[in-house]
Amino acid sequence: MHAAHDDFERLKGVLAEADEPLTAREIMSILEEHDTDRFSSAHRVATVLGRHAQRGDVTVISDHPYRYWLP
Repeated sequence: MHAAHDDFERLKGVLAEADEPLTAREIMSILEEHDTDRFSSAHRVATVLGRHAQRGDVTVISDHPYRYWLP
């Protein structure tokens, strides 16, 4: 469970710095720029953020592609 929390904290850090909602692929690109290889795919990023969206921690903008934002 601790690793899942760490995953979300990394993603939350990226979203906190963003000026606009980001796609999972954009988040992956930012993580790669900082040599963070914890996430193997944009799908993994979307999965983690989707779980936290159910709790209200993240806003999902149902666009194509989905975009993520901190409330």
